[in-house]
Amino acid sequence: MKKAIAVLSGGLDCTVASSVYDRDYEIHAITFNYGQKAFKRELEASREICKKMNWSHEVIDLPWLSKISTSSLNTSEEIPEVSEADLDDIEKSSESASSVWVPARNTVFTSIALSYAESIGAEIIIVGWNGEEGSTFPDNSKEYMEKFNELIDVGSPDKIKIEAPAIDLNKEEIIELGVKVGAPMELSYSCYKGGDKHCGVCESCMRRRRAFENLNVKDLTEYEN
Repeated sequence: MKKAIAVLSGGLDCTVASSVYDRDYEIHAITFNYGQKAFKRELEASREICKKMNWSHEVIDLPWLSKISTSSLNTSEEIPEVSEADLDDIEKSSESASSVWVPARNTVFTSIALSYAESIGAEIIIVGWNGEEGSTFPDNSKEYMEKFNELIDVGSPDKIKIEAPAIDLNKEEIIELGVKVGAPMELSYSCYKGGDKHCGVCESCMRRRRAFENLNVKDLTEYEN
């Protein structure tokens, strides 16, 4: 069977993206520990997802990334809380994105995933990059993916391609795709803060909850607020 590397944080987007390829690929998931507040819960979610989907799973520690980062995701800085109205305010969303930005995170993650892909003969690298987050996170954008694929074409001896099935989708469309492919979305964890329950007030939680509500799809997520 063809092989794939999945960059899996345990979040909604990457869970759906990886599930798209479940029938056609032997999936090897990797989860990164870069000192993020939510690592414990992300790891739990990733393990549960991999167990249910019968994917192999490995954790990669990046302690140096936490040391150089000034992001509120992995420092003592408080993670921003937003209102639903803020989600569609590009200025407010950009402020939130700036607070949680980890230096070159997706570039680092994808480069490591490429190394793994070459080592096991995987044909694709699956990521959860999507249109909604691509508007404020440049390393989630379609242009970024296309440029990275060009880099792989030039710099790798193997035919490997990054696949991001949600690259043009908003959160509602991602959930619809998840329902279609049978993704274990109920096991995913999206909160930036890392509590036992989703905080319900960080931007990631707000986008997740709003999407389920807008679709009138049952949301099994437990929220604090």
